[in-house]
Amino acid sequence: MSFQITTHKDVLRHTARRVAIASGLTIVMTSAIAVLSLGTNPAAQVSVGYVIVMSLFAATTISASLSGALSYRSALLMQQLTLMRGELARISQTDQLTGLLNRRGFDEAAMPALASAYHAGLPAVVFMCDIDHFKSINDRFGHEFGDKALIEIASVLRHFSRTHGALVARHGGEEFAVLMIGITHEQAEVYAEEIRKSCATREIRSGEICERMTISIGFTIARGETDLARIMRIADQALYMAKREGRDRVIGADEAALAAA
Repeated sequence: MSFQITTHKDVLRHTARRVAIASGLTIVMTSAIAVLSLGTNPAAQVSVGYVIVMSLFAATTISASLSGALSYRSALLMQQLTLMRGELARISQTDQLTGLLNRRGFDEAAMPALASAYHAGLPAVVFMCDIDHFKSINDRFGHEFGDKALIEIASVLRHFSRTHGALVARHGGEEFAVLMIGITHEQAEVYAEEIRKSCATREIRSGEICERMTISIGFTIARGETDLARIMRIADQALYMAKREGRDRVIGADEAALAAA
């Protein structure tokens, strides 16, 4: 029967149980060793040296056996806790719908990447991608279709990440973030267009519904900058500009905008 420890009383009961088990095993093992070594005649005469040797042997055997058993059990518990902690960390950094990093996971991965780029003298590019008219899509076709749209866009970004070594995430709602290190402005435009066109060609299907959708992308290039929030803010501004200019397009913010932020 499993024993859950949730209160201080549970801790005391668990400890008392373990002490009782250890004491009982010690008595049983000591008695067994004594009978095997000294026999069952309580009146038998035994040399002091033999008793000392037997006692040391019994104490060592019992201590090693109990210690090994308890250590093994503790190691198993520590292994389970480590695996559980790792799984909880993964879940806390992963968007459950798309399987991409969530905002927290993206920020935790992006900050050391930016620091490495800074020390290597490489530029960093942040793309902010947003599905066009997503609220209207949800209103017309329902949230289940909207979820499928998010999954399809995430699939495009996951493929892009594997192909080009980018860090991608669902940053929130219908917004996705991409980080790339060491590319030029021209390369950034090419990659952003690749993402935009790939998303536009995807068909979203749900029952009899089949739709295509577009995304808008804003990006900025940071050189010698490690403030992720500041860089994201500029990329967001470029994204809003792409939205204002008609959507389904790419807009890049220059370094002057980054410096003025």
